[in-house]
Amino acid sequence: MKVIVAGSGGREHAIAYKLAESNLVEEVICVPGNGGTAHEKGCRNIDPKSYVGTENLSFNEAFVKIAKAEKAEFAVIGPENPLAEGISDLLWQAGIPTVGPKSQGAALEASKDVAKKFMHKYGVACAKDATFTDEKSALEYIDKMGAPIVVKADGLAAGKGVVVAQTVEEAKAAVKDMMADGRVGEAGKKLVIEEYLRGVEISVLAAVSVTPDNPEKACIKAFLPARDHKRLLDGAKGPNTGGMGAVCPLSDVTADTMIRFETDILQPTLKGLIAEKMDYRGFIFFGLMITKDGPKALEYNVRLGDPETQAVLPLMDFDFASMCRAIIDGTLKDFDMTWKDGFQVAPVAVSGGYPLEYKKGMPIKITKSVIDETGAKVFIAGAVTDRRSSGNEGPDSTGMITSGGRVLACSCHGKTFDDAWKNAYTAMRAIRFDGMQYRKDIGLPGAAESN
Repeated sequence: MKVIVAGSGGREHAIAYKLAESNLVEEVICVPGNGGTAHEKGCRNIDPKSYVGTENLSFNEAFVKIAKAEKAEFAVIGPENPLAEGISDLLWQAGIPTVGPKSQGAALEASKDVAKKFMHKYGVACAKDATFTDEKSALEYIDKMGAPIVVKADGLAAGKGVVVAQTVEEAKAAVKDMMADGRVGEAGKKLVIEEYLRGVEISVLAAVSVTPDNPEKACIKAFLPARDHKRLLDGAKGPNTGGMGAVCPLSDVTADTMIRFETDILQPTLKGLIAEKMDYRGFIFFGLMITKDGPKALEYNVRLGDPETQAVLPLMDFDFASMCRAIIDGTLKDFDMTWKDGFQVAPVAVSGGYPLEYKKGMPIKITKSVIDETGAKVFIAGAVTDRRSSGNEGPDSTGMITSGGRVLACSCHGKTFDDAWKNAYTAMRAIRFDGMQYRKDIGLPGAAESN
């Protein structure tokens, strides 16, 4: 069968790679895909612009048209924006089963206010908060609550809508920046201001199968816990980024913590999805703070996380395409998830200057023999096929040039964390492009962000 994937990042490369591994899958169509999916066995990229022609189609409309033309068995949606804009609703209407929640469920990420109201309504353990639509009230609340405090843009802001303010002045500046000055656009017209939680962050990705007509089959199955490292520099220093690397599983997360997560966060979330009669078939990302009082939910993402996906999916010892079918068909409860022993470490290489201004078009070189020796899987995020006639030749040529800030993740397995870490960084040193930068401490003590 053919499967179609929406998105162009490292997460989507990892999804396409795992789907293509399945004996059930003949071909994975990636829209638009990237340089990695263009070279991935069993995958093919399609530029949605080629299907638009003279029609004034949105990405979502073009994607549905491609899915129908390619006779895709089902679709997997990677990024949040198409989900928030209702791509799953359109696909189901067109008769194409989809892994990705419909717009009602997608609102849990598209609006932090909606998410927090949902959490409070169904007893999900989370931070105390208040929502504001005018600057004066928000500033008065900050004066009342003091600092540290967290200021969040309500809408989707490409990872730029959260400020953890250590002082009242910093919090007020964030309010002005987002609400008055419009730094994050429409996303900042409404703000959620939250209690500051002390602890260390982790991510738990999960498969979800909930439909209004079969509540008895509703299910959320969590994957192994992972951790993203968001700061640019070693030791959790420097500016926030979209993610500098991930590790899975986590030695510092106890069985008791995961039991508390199940009872205080996962099960109340499932209860809420059922009660709200959502059609939520896809993935959910629980951003968690592990506090002295147990895990607390920081946020929901309605898709797989990036770069966590690049560390979690390689550890799956089951057929990813079959799990997607179980999500769609309502048989996830009966699906057996087994995991490979050991650890996965996935540092990310970024362009020089990221997360601010950076150059594009740098040829990527990889010493393939080292990649083979370490067993590394290189997931491409911000790179495309090089269409130039020169500048990317030689035995280490990949045929790709950089096209984004986060360029790739180098994901490696090991029986122990130390083995995985050594493999990942040996492989990373075999990758080169002008301006390349990466953290040297992913997964090590002191590397995790903590409050």
